[in-house]
Amino acid sequence: MIRRLVGPHLRALLAKYPAVALLGPRQAGKTTLARTLGRRDYDLELEPERLRLDLQWNEIVKSRSLVVLDEAQAYPDIFPRLRAAIDQDRSRWGRFLLLGSVSPALARQVSESLAGRLALCELTPFLAPERPAAHCDRLWLRGGYPDGGILDPGRFPDWQVHYIELLAQRDLPQWGFPAKPRTTIRFLKMLAACHGAVWNASDIGRSLGLSYHTVNAYLDYLEGAFLVRRLSPFHGNVRKRLTRSPKIYWRDSGLLHALLGVSTPDDLLTRPWVGASWEGFVVEQVHGLLNALGKRFESSFLRTSDGQEIDLVLDLAGGRWAIEIKLTSSPGSRDMDRLDKTALLVRADRRVLVSRAPLTVESGERVSTNLRGLMELLRKA
Repeated sequence: MIRRLVGPHLRALLAKYPAVALLGPRQAGKTTLARTLGRRDYDLELEPERLRLDLQWNEIVKSRSLVVLDEAQAYPDIFPRLRAAIDQDRSRWGRFLLLGSVSPALARQVSESLAGRLALCELTPFLAPERPAAHCDRLWLRGGYPDGGILDPGRFPDWQVHYIELLAQRDLPQWGFPAKPRTTIRFLKMLAACHGAVWNASDIGRSLGLSYHTVNAYLDYLEGAFLVRRLSPFHGNVRKRLTRSPKIYWRDSGLLHALLGVSTPDDLLTRPWVGASWEGFVVEQVHGLLNALGKRFESSFLRTSDGQEIDLVLDLAGGRWAIEIKLTSSPGSRDMDRLDKTALLVRADRRVLVSRAPLTVESGERVSTNLRGLMELLRKA
């Protein structure tokens, strides 16, 4: 089994809390990871598994081993029982591991029943540091889902197409998504076309014949299902007019490419939006790594009315990073000079130019590097 970066952080949380919720999209590997930690598991989407859990509950409460509850948000009745079991013995840690594919649904149950008793942890599809360095471009093209091309390259992009269809027809409606499957697919394709762009709900709404309120509500669902990411605009004290709307990214590049009809590396590199695809890939890798390591951070982007821009502004414990992402193997001095100038607007402590250059060049707070180099810098931050 491929070792996951989040493993040590997950174990550390289980050593400090009675229960931990491991969140992430369907098919990202949550169940596989959980079964390396606990041998007793229940899939709460299945009625027979709920019955088995009910009949074995007294035994579970007394057990000293970790109990894994898969798709916990599908069985709300379990949360009061978990609270009662935990409160009977608050000194025992690592008793329950809850797995969930819908963040808002599980978070609501947690806030109502398990506040103060449970920690949250996120598992993404595979990240670049979890794969060999030579596989970075494959990961970018196919995405990180284990069954979507990581283990069997021939499954991309058919696996992604079927995954999206099942989400639209079965999973999203079960989770409360109100649109019909055909409308959902149209919406997903429009989001793919908007990848890396500033969000304009009114434009999308007009195309679908919906209000911008409805479109924003749809986006909330997809964000909660770990499909898209809203990157907030920078809100600091800058003496220029700033963009106030978020940017939208597909969190998995393989799903993005399948929606846009890309199946080969050459096909990807000829698309006019390839730079936005690379930018989103790097943005998601950064978020995934920091979450997996358990680091606290805030992220945003900067765009001014006169065209100055920083792709990613990170606020970490060690200071503020201004990160510019370029799809080139030979970044020039002008790229770094431009980043230096814009980084002054946000008072960045470090300026990092991320490209496909083979080497890392570092001078004080200025760094030119590739994705692997950025990952190493963030590990040490």
